[in-house]
Amino acid sequence: MATCEVCGNDYEMAFEVRAAGAVHVFDSLECAAQRMAPNCDNCNCRILGHGLQTDGQFFCCAHCARQKGHAQLVDHA
Repeated sequence: MATCEVCGNDYEMAFEVRAAGAVHVFDSLECAAQRMAPNCDNCNCRILGHGLQTDGQFFCCAHCARQKGHAQLVDHA
């Protein structure tokens, strides 16, 4: 069995996520999102979709990007 690096649960169905040269072990998608997904730099929500990125900042939507002065970013419709 493997131990989740977020919650510490020792779980027989744990899985690995490989990203940026590192290997992470989780017991659920919730724990994986908690550790891996960025937060919006405006509203602080967890970005689970595509989101937007500029100048090292992450945003959940174009509205949040505009709130931080990034008018050039738009949502895709």
